[in-house]
Amino acid sequence: MTDVADAARTEKTFFGQPRVLANLFGVEMWERFSFYGMQGILLIYLYYSAAQGGLGIDQTAATSIVGAYGGLVYLSTILGAWLADRMLGAERTLFYSAILVMIGHLALSLLPGLLGVGVGLVLIALGSGGVKATATSLVGTLYAPGDVRRDAGFSLFYLGINLGALVGPILTGLLQTSLGFHYGFGLAAVGMAIGLAQYSIGRKHLTGKAREVPSPLPASRWPLVAGTAVAAGALIAVLAFTGVLTADRLANVVVVLSVIATIFYFVIILRSRRITVLERRRVLAFIPMFIASAAFWSLYQQQFTVVTIYSDEQLNRHIFGWEMPVPFVQSINPVFIILLSGAFAALWTKLGTRQPSSPIKFALGTAVMGVAFLLFLPMAGDGPGTAPLLGLIGILFVFTIAELLLSPVGLSLSTKLAPEAFRTQMVALFFLSIALGTAMSGVLARYYSPTAEAVYFGVLGVVAIALGLVLALMAPFLRRLMGGVT
Repeated sequence: MTDVADAARTEKTFFGQPRVLANLFGVEMWERFSFYGMQGILLIYLYYSAAQGGLGIDQTAATSIVGAYGGLVYLSTILGAWLADRMLGAERTLFYSAILVMIGHLALSLLPGLLGVGVGLVLIALGSGGVKATATSLVGTLYAPGDVRRDAGFSLFYLGINLGALVGPILTGLLQTSLGFHYGFGLAAVGMAIGLAQYSIGRKHLTGKAREVPSPLPASRWPLVAGTAVAAGALIAVLAFTGVLTADRLANVVVVLSVIATIFYFVIILRSRRITVLERRRVLAFIPMFIASAAFWSLYQQQFTVVTIYSDEQLNRHIFGWEMPVPFVQSINPVFIILLSGAFAALWTKLGTRQPSSPIKFALGTAVMGVAFLLFLPMAGDGPGTAPLLGLIGILFVFTIAELLLSPVGLSLSTKLAPEAFRTQMVALFFLSIALGTAMSGVLARYYSPTAEAVYFGVLGVVAIALGLVLALMAPFLRRLMGGVT
């Protein structure tokens, strides 16, 4: 521990963290600018009428598309992690994935109607999955075992994510209201291009484990992989064109795929002969936290489904005679993240070994998210356009507290509990919990209606609080399984 501390004091740093964190901070910031900028206007683009510049899709189908797309982003982390661990290494996978994201945004902005939506969202989802899994894994490689700066470093990395998430919806929302949806989508493409250029300049500084392929796939099996990918793409295309895979079923499909992938990955890792007994116990300890994480994200990601509809139809967005665009609501949470992430990073750093364990942080995050949903109850049933903006701002503040207790800690924990042979793929498992939760946010959204707000928010809030309490009770047992990881 002394050697780690001495090294941390003598190296050149970025706000007390390894200097190369700045490069990863930058590429993730611009990727999130494009991602959240596009997502801020996506749902209303789908269900707004043609006269409003939208596609006029049924609202239930539109929320299913958004939930499925969001779930596919995180589900794609499996593919990105596999490519990183078996074929390309984390650094190259990140670079090529960022290129795919940029092409996807261009398709969404330039191709008309549902063609642009289909092509653009699939490319963005696949590329974003690769970026997310590898960027997080690369941050993990910057810290030696026992480096107490790790959670603080992930909190700063999370700050970069939310700087992009703050500015993206504001600028795309302004372009959408003044020039149209496709100009907003085009700006997202420009943002990703800037991030890609910035990363290209500094990527040479990522060396060592960042460029390693931990478990190389034999060259003889590459044709099989390529054939499988082509067959999978063809199957999806056939199902879509024959009407089997309809828009209102997409979120359900991603939920099922996420569950199957989760079971498959846990079984593969736990049965592997390349992991030790201690590593296997640590993976087992991650299972209850995976479940809590999925529940958390099924509520949190409703910012892009239910909360967007709520903001469009129930919220009073008039400020001194000016009506705030709906996408601006998506920037409220990042403001709080920016304000509070530094405080949380400082808190964990100051507490050091005295900070709450990861299971307790997960339990608190899940329970606080439930509390946030219960806070909708005083505003329920007041009628269209009457919910106070300050009320929603307060609720999103509680969303932020919950997020900072769970999300950056989850990213950090996935790298700490990861078996050496499954470094990047363990991060993908954490993202699978987000994939499952995000797709569930699209499934749950179909049960929301202004006439049943109290039941909807009340039931989901109570369930989340109960899950948090159960996880807190399990914390001592989980800490023993984690074998010294906190």
